[in-house]
Amino acid sequence: MPKFIIEREIPGAGSLSQEELQAISLKSCSVLSALGPQIQWRESYVTDDKVYCVYLAPDEETIRKHAEMGGFPANRISQVRGIIDPSTAEPVMH
Repeated sequence: MPKFIIEREIPGAGSLSQEELQAISLKSCSVLSALGPQIQWRESYVTDDKVYCVYLAPDEETIRKHAEMGGFPANRISQVRGIIDPSTAEPVMH
């Protein structure tokens, strides 16, 4: 299933309390449950004014539907085309 990064502009996100983050998480999980197994939330990264979420979904439209149903912004949705990490720099053995 394709992987997506969703950028959500949420002013003050980095100052949200644990209770507020829990409420957002519960709402997201509720919407995910309603949408079924075709969309999966992997993790999210909270910065000062944005939240970056990693989702598996069949397409961008499913991501947008989740955002609309949950009342979350989805300011930018980008499909992941590859993943690199420090091991990518290692020589390839043939």
